[in-house]
Amino acid sequence: MTAKMTGCTYVLAVPDLAPTARWWTECMGFEAWLDVDGWAFLRRDNCYLRIGECPDAILPRDLGDHQYFAYVELDDVDAYHAEIAGPGVDIIHPPEDRPWGMREMAVRTPDGHRIMFATEL
Repeated sequence: MTAKMTGCTYVLAVPDLAPTARWWTECMGFEAWLDVDGWAFLRRDNCYLRIGECPDAILPRDLGDHQYFAYVELDDVDAYHAEIAGPGVDIIHPPEDRPWGMREMAVRTPDGHRIMFATEL
């Protein structure tokens, strides 16, 4: 028998929890569902985030790295782009068809984390 993966949660370290959690709820459409000392647990549909406050964390934007922390698949990346596009959301590139059969867009959080959102073509 093999094990079945039943979910996926992303964990982020940020130096200042409150503004980051607020950005995810106000700009990205997530909801807070649990607050524990130093942590914010957020979700949107079946995508979960656990954001931990780490005042000494080096921000990804300061590392000069180009890595992404997550690849989230949705049913309509264009609709999500229309929903979140606006002040406060740094869209690295809008939805575009990729040769590997996905339509993808990239977003950078205020802390510099990068995340890809995609829909299968």
